[in-house]
Amino acid sequence: MADSTSKLKPLGDRLVVKPASREETTASGIFLPDTAKEKPQRGTIVAAGEGRRDDDGDRIPLDVKVGDEVIFAKYAGTEFKIDDEDLLILSEKDILAIVTA
Repeated sequence: MADSTSKLKPLGDRLVVKPASREETTASGIFLPDTAKEKPQRGTIVAAGEGRRDDDGDRIPLDVKVGDEVIFAKYAGTEFKIDDEDLLILSEKDILAIVTA
């Protein structure tokens, strides 16, 4: 994972997130085809920008950091694949919560 994400440097308040894997089976053990799987809304931040700038040009730091496990809006961001790894670029405003232990 470090090799593919080291090629990426998100700009502003954007983040690169590795989404959690989709559920393959239901709780009762029924196999789910790709068309029935829910889009994941949880993932781990693998790269982060420096934060957005305010009207005076000052940098506003991000509330999240690389390594945070987060919950994001269902249809947020842009999906892409790099080195056979599914990733998502989204804005910090699309992060709904940080998952804590």
